[in-house]
Amino acid sequence: MSTFWREAPTRGASLCSTCTRAHERRRLAPVPRADRRLRARPARLRPLRQAAHLDYSIAGYSRFLRAYVDHLGLDHFSIVAHDWGSVGLALAQAMPERIERLVAINVVPFLPGYRWHRVARIWRTPILGELFMGYSFRWAMKRASGEWLAAPGPAPDEMVDAVWDHFDHGTQRAILKLYRSAPPATLEAAGEGLGRIEAPRAHPLGRGRPVPPDGLRSSARGPARRARAGRGDRGARHWPWLDKPELVDEVAGFLLGERPVSRHLVL
Repeated sequence: MSTFWREAPTRGASLCSTCTRAHERRRLAPVPRADRRLRARPARLRPLRQAAHLDYSIAGYSRFLRAYVDHLGLDHFSIVAHDWGSVGLALAQAMPERIERLVAINVVPFLPGYRWHRVARIWRTPILGELFMGYSFRWAMKRASGEWLAAPGPAPDEMVDAVWDHFDHGTQRAILKLYRSAPPATLEAAGEGLGRIEAPRAHPLGRGRPVPPDGLRSSARGPARRARAGRGDRGARHWPWLDKPELVDEVAGFLLGERPVSRHLVL
């Protein structure tokens, strides 16, 4: 399986970005501009139209990401995870000594007792999930996009089009495989090694996220974390940096604020 990443030259540290959606990768572009010491090197987390060529599970993504960071020669790096970018937490547990800083933004929680949201429960149900995918239409996505951002009304057409353009059959199959690979017991087991991660961490949260900032701490079997910063912002939702652009500068400042950081991996 082939993948790709984009790279922009800057001074100093690097920012590596692997995203689940192409529009997220583009909209993360302000991050390197927030601080010229960060270098953007985004890569696709999920290849389009290739659902049969990857193990779409937490363990499968962890292996993929390990091969990715090794290929890039990232001996030490930071992780900024969003949504299913939480698979980066599995990578961090496998190599905690290589993690310098960790930012978790509205991630899928690797915690006990989590219950999937209503759409995920449909996706996880055989036959019903396939029917739901098969009868998905742009107008329905446009209507549902009212939950994506804090601003009232549906999301802008540009954003809806960017999501819809990549919602092909391969991506749909990948979504079903990934969600069905992750029952609550699997999510809980995936977080058992979080206590081994000693890197400073931050947890920016959008409105309606079910996991409090201390969730990762309470699930860990190990020492307490350092430098945690968490919040549930009522003015932000799933992509909080779109509702609160200042979050970009805050994350960049966190990544560079306490000590020099040589590499950054954004999931």
